[in-house]
Amino acid sequence: MERAGGGAAGWRVRSALPGVTWPALPAPADAAVLALLLQLDASQWLPPERLREAQDAQLEALLEHARETVPRYRGERLASLRETPILSRRELLERFEALKSERLPRGHGAAKETRTSGSTGRPVRLLKTDLTALLWRALTLRDHAWHGRDLSRKLAVVRQGMREGTGRDWGTATHGLLATGPCVARSPASSVEAILEWLLAEQPAYLLTYPSLLRELARACLARGVHLQGLAEVRAFGELLDPDTRALCREAFGVPLTDLYSAQEAGYIALQCPRSEHYHVQAESLIVEVLDDSGRACAPGEIGRVVVTDLHNFAMPLLRYDLGDFAEVGEPCACGRGLPVLKRIVGRVRNTLVTASGERYWPSFGVRGFPDIAPVLQHQFVQKSYDLIEARLVVARPLDSEQERRLAERIVARLPAGFRVQFAYCERIGRGAGGKYEDFVSEVSA
Repeated sequence: MERAGGGAAGWRVRSALPGVTWPALPAPADAAVLALLLQLDASQWLPPERLREAQDAQLEALLEHARETVPRYRGERLASLRETPILSRRELLERFEALKSERLPRGHGAAKETRTSGSTGRPVRLLKTDLTALLWRALTLRDHAWHGRDLSRKLAVVRQGMREGTGRDWGTATHGLLATGPCVARSPASSVEAILEWLLAEQPAYLLTYPSLLRELARACLARGVHLQGLAEVRAFGELLDPDTRALCREAFGVPLTDLYSAQEAGYIALQCPRSEHYHVQAESLIVEVLDDSGRACAPGEIGRVVVTDLHNFAMPLLRYDLGDFAEVGEPCACGRGLPVLKRIVGRVRNTLVTASGERYWPSFGVRGFPDIAPVLQHQFVQKSYDLIEARLVVARPLDSEQERRLAERIVARLPAGFRVQFAYCERIGRGAGGKYEDFVSEVSA
């Protein structure tokens, strides 16, 4: 395994066998995670054609299982992925029972129901197994190894649903398997100032939270002139990470910012490359298609909708599931990994600006420069009509007409012709279901 910054080479495996501390003998499930990680360490360097061959073999087994045991697919030909119909979120919501397998292969473990956060308004129910949980743990450890994290240090997590306080390890992925430092957790419902004071007191080496909260913390650090001592890396998840936020975090924290792309339905989709800011698809776990409006696979540099096939969820096979996300395909990576590349994650359909002609854009408002114009603490943009953007702002003090004029000019300059801006001032802009925050939302249908 890679030795960058210590990485997996410096990890200490826990032993589950009484009287044996070295070499450690982990419990069977933990040993399975290490076995998967060992294989992932080798498979990441396979050429793309070898990866596709391995995917096809696993896909064949999954399709056969779906044809035989899943009511939705019984009688379907399913001879190849391209002949398989795309599964929409609506179908997953409305046909839960028909998409469940009537029996699991031996050894996959129990099927457990889980739900998405419901950030779009309706939580999705789905089933997962012990096998999918093992793969999730192994891919989490891959991410730690790629980025050379020192597991003996302190991790701070700010996310919805976390039990606040201090845990003895970094969570499910490492629990019982690897010795780690403590994990301190806090809810994002606290004020930014309270979270910053907590971080200054805890002095973690690693911080994991939403990009929107990282942006607010970075602004607070710069405004107060404070620095998070001992911080080695900030990690983002759950929301779109834009270039402005990356630049702001570099300025405020002076440490690497690592992002990941995941979904409750499919687990890890892509992890940030350890040598660049683009993302490697986790091809050992799932097949990712990026498709244009005609259903054709996008070429490098093109943006399309993200369709995923989970290769190991036999309890509820998600075959060509349309996540509702858009991404840009990237060129093969100079790091040498054969894993497919996503250059950037663009956002969801509801996060695209729509014009009267039906064209869609992923707007960028240049928010990094807002504090140079006015004391903006928080922002959110909502498309109200084909020519109107509502800029919802939380400000440290009321803005004068000149500040509003300059902000409006900056916003309009980054929009298609014909748009205007109106301001709405708020005491606070809350987070949605699952703790997620959306910078831009369109209330207009194409």
